[in-house]
Amino acid sequence: MNFNTSVFPNAVPLIAEEYGVSQQAARVGQMIFLVAYAFGCELWAPWSEEFGRWPILQVSLFLVNIWQILAALAPNFGSLVVARFLGGLCSAGGSVTIGMVADLFQPEEQQWGIAFVVLSSVAGTTVGPIVGGPIEKYLALQWNFWIQLIFGAVVQAIHFFMPESRSTILMDKRAKHLRKTGEDTNVYGPDEVKKPRISGHEVMITWIRPFEMFIKEPIVLSLSLLSGFSDALIFTFQEGFNPVYKQWGFGPNGVALAFLPILIGYIIAYVSYFPFIIKDKRIIAQKGPDALPPEHRLYWLLYLAPLETIGLFGFAWTSLGPEYGIPWIAPMIFSSCIAIANYAIYMSTIDYMVASYGVYSASASGGNGFARDFLAGIAALYATPLYENVGPQKYNLEYASTILA
Repeated sequence: MNFNTSVFPNAVPLIAEEYGVSQQAARVGQMIFLVAYAFGCELWAPWSEEFGRWPILQVSLFLVNIWQILAALAPNFGSLVVARFLGGLCSAGGSVTIGMVADLFQPEEQQWGIAFVVLSSVAGTTVGPIVGGPIEKYLALQWNFWIQLIFGAVVQAIHFFMPESRSTILMDKRAKHLRKTGEDTNVYGPDEVKKPRISGHEVMITWIRPFEMFIKEPIVLSLSLLSGFSDALIFTFQEGFNPVYKQWGFGPNGVALAFLPILIGYIIAYVSYFPFIIKDKRIIAQKGPDALPPEHRLYWLLYLAPLETIGLFGFAWTSLGPEYGIPWIAPMIFSSCIAIANYAIYMSTIDYMVASYGVYSASASGGNGFARDFLAGIAALYATPLYENVGPQKYNLEYASTILA
């Protein structure tokens, strides 16, 4: 899903040319997908609790793939925007995957699952531009969406062979099997004895809960805004890659490869959490699940979060270009620092919410995902004008990244 959000910007110049709109108008396709994605994650989550993770993700992936076809064949710009909106709204990624971590891992093991889910999420936003550069250079506009469809179809095919993880669904299936074979005709699963199976009132409460917690819970609000603004900063500063690296003669392929240091930064941050996860697991095994307060999950973030500001300042003033004797690798090093901090913010805030809110962790982390996607979507509209219009013309790039820092 995050790949679909990040590969789209490479299609913006082609969309503007194909449909006769400005590039700023073409970016509405990026904004509308992310904003719809913010709401879509929360709308799908309750159904995965009732009907299982597997069917909900299969339906979601199928619908997203269908809307990619509409986007590729869109006869006009309005149809393209509608396809992007529906694609975002049908994306069930965030909350459902966090729920699957809770299904598959015991509390003392959940940090491993959360760390990998966060890595897959942030890595998707980086793989998109890496793939998008060659698409922009060598292929027609429609291939931006055909590639998304191919990725989506492969992911759906792989997921098709994954087993269900939701415990209530597994117990229902087991109970039906026992009755069918005659081993025990009086056993029923938890959802089978629930009448009604699902009520409109219950769905509304579940849908509203993430937004209610986002507004009423100070922990959820503050950490979600921290995570959301960090994601918005990432999406914004990445818009500066084209003008920054063109100073060193980078074409679309070169700019695409300039995103690799961000991916490397994410992997470094992911690995840096291993010692803390191992240590936490050992303490919990010895002293019990209450041995460590939830706030302990924020410890490593205190040291990594400042790298975001340091990285943005460094990226800003190494963007002066080769005429100042600055090598092209310098802004890449600082972009890795930004990635390390962004991963840490996402990982630690989600991990803390899961530890703090227990059975309501999906709703709490849902607010986090909502803030990240919504604020990143808004950033799609102001990012390029920021890098083109802020400060003296000679120092547009430096002033824009400095403001972000």
